[in-house]
Amino acid sequence: EVQLVESGGGLVQPGGSLRLSCAASGFTFSQADMGWVRQAPGKELEWVSGISSGAFGKYYLGSVKGRFTISRDNAKNMLYLQLNGLKTEDTAMYYCAKGEYGDFSAERGQGTQVTVSS
Repeated sequence: EVQLVESGGGLVQPGGSLRLSCAASGFTFSQADMGWVRQAPGKELEWVSGISSGAFGKYYLGSVKGRFTISRDNAKNMLYLQLNGLKTEDTAMYYCAKGEYGDFSAERGQGTQVTVSS
């Protein structure tokens, strides 16, 4: 059974930083493309970032490029998303996803809330 457990969300002021983590189990993590998706209240789900199984390919939503950094540790079955320069429009529930960037059928965890507010 695929399990994806996110952590690291919270309340942060504009311009602040957070690091999201995702602990994965129940599948061969090192062979899976992974990523982060988010959903703000009243808005559609959107892919924020994706990373290939070997971390050679990294993909970003245009509005987060240069501010967010995705990474993974295949030895620890962990996925990360470093969020810098946070803006109020980044407020959303962030989900760890197992699948290719842009695949909205990808399995997701329960999510971690990121709130950017002064």
